Amino acid sequence: MITLRKAKDRGHADHGWLNTWHTFSFASYFDPKHMGFRSLRVINDDRVSPGRGFGAHGHRDMEIISYVLEGQLGHKDSMGEEHVIGPNTIQSMSAGTGIVHSEFNPSNKELVHFLQIWIEPAEEDVKPSYHQISFAPAEKHAKWRLIAGPHADGQPAAIIHQDAHVYAAELNPGETLGQTLAKGRHGWLQVARGNVTLNGLKLEEGDGAALSEEPTVSLTGDGPAGAEFLFFDLA
Repeated sequence: MITLRKAKDRGHADHGWLNTWHTFSFASYFDPKHMGFRSLRVINDDRVSPGRGFGAHGHRDMEIISYVLEGQLGHKDSMGEEHVIGPNTIQSMSAGTGIVHSEFNPSNKELVHFLQIWIEPAEEDVKPSYHQISFAPAEKHAKWRLIAGPHADGQPAAIIHQDAHVYAAELNPGETLGQTLAKGRHGWLQVARGNVTLNGLKLEEGDGAALSEEPTVSLTGDGPAGAEFLFFDLA
């Protein structure tokens, strides 16, 4: 079974400096039908204006992943981590017992477009930690690039405290990519940009899809530029 979550139906807020779309309930957007999927709790599609950002704020008991699509994202936290990342660099925090951080756009000219992802941990009160990995663009072209999971599976990936594997991929128009879901597993596909066909269903930028009892997943790049997307394999 595939359940579509169309981009236009997401929660939306435009704060001037921040234009954000919420796949699931978040902040002032509340929809009891869309509180998350399995352990996946938040997918925020954020565009932050030059020189602006999220001031210092706290989190606990959440796995938080940032996936930059365009521009650069600055990060500073109470563990002493301070970094600027761009596309093809993954940043992940295990908030655990508590962490304070800020996120900002360090550019004075260009916006930053990124996906902020929250996954509920399998255990609470773990020691806070920070992970950052980078990879070549070719590693996600027409193939799955693991970006986060409970272990690295032979390639660098952010480690999270949950039985969830997060993959990134890009497809040109007409290129295909397959995936299988083991019995009892569930999937979520999030289209970061472009167009893709999922098991015969056409998805556009910002669309999401929940998959249950779908052992075979087939994706084809569509539209004039293909697609970039994330796939979540969830317990």
